[in-house]
Amino acid sequence: MRSRRFSLPVLTILAALAIALADPRPVLAQDQASDAANAEATQPPEPPGEAPFMRPLGRLATILGSVHFLRKLCGEPDADVWRTEMSALIAAQAPREADKRQLIASFNNGYRSFAATYRSCTKAARVAVDRYRREGAALAREIGSRYGA
Repeated sequence: MRSRRFSLPVLTILAALAIALADPRPVLAQDQASDAANAEATQPPEPPGEAPFMRPLGRLATILGSVHFLRKLCGEPDADVWRTEMSALIAAQAPREADKRQLIASFNNGYRSFAATYRSCTKAARVAVDRYRREGAALAREIGSRYGA
């Protein structure tokens, strides 16, 4: 099992995620360059890698998917920024195909778990967004400091 350091673009994206997740003010929505939430792989080649950073990165992907769904449900203008950030993180990280599929699946699982529970924006949904933003910001900082260059 080889340890891998993150490159500068990945650290930049993690820093931006930490700031965006920690800041409760709306973030301006960005155009989508790709659609990570719908990029399901069709063939099962290799299993995901065992790099130590993949577990917290997978959790961060789950959080981004959850926040994406909840912000969209609550009609926030910045709802799509979370999918865009996930796409940018995957592009900058350039993971192996199996790891990429795992990150996309984690994002989608976060999205779907809340889609199965919430049909309208409630106080509980807003509380969940706040909690996930704090957890995501902490995770992004931890990943950057622990596995950064």
